[in-house]
Amino acid sequence: MKLLLDTQIVLWTAAEPDKLPTAARDFLADPDNDIAFSVVNLWETAIKRALNRPGFQINPRRLRERLIATGFIELAVTGEHALAVEHLPPIHRDPFDRILVAQAMTEGLVLLTSDRLLDGYPGDIRRV
Repeated sequence: MKLLLDTQIVLWTAAEPDKLPTAARDFLADPDNDIAFSVVNLWETAIKRALNRPGFQINPRRLRERLIATGFIELAVTGEHALAVEHLPPIHRDPFDRILVAQAMTEGLVLLTSDRLLDGYPGDIRRV
């Protein structure tokens, strides 16, 4: 299975693995799964860090290095991904989540998320 991780799953994986739901751990541990993260995850993390949120200490550059070193695949945002957002129903206002849904649909990936608002989107979305 080819998985795309939403930002919360990426952050838990990198910084707080104890918070990962068991189902997410199972997906991540399965050697038959290819696991991708999006530059969108890094972008969202960089914004959160720049806002100096209390308790948010994740360095997006180190996060990227760690994900790549772990063997995760980096997925860039393409024009096709951006255009696919137009056809999504207006379920979620978060532009980061909307582009992740569009990326997963366009690339034929399973989006792994903890966000129940994403359940209403088309495509293969697994909430853990």
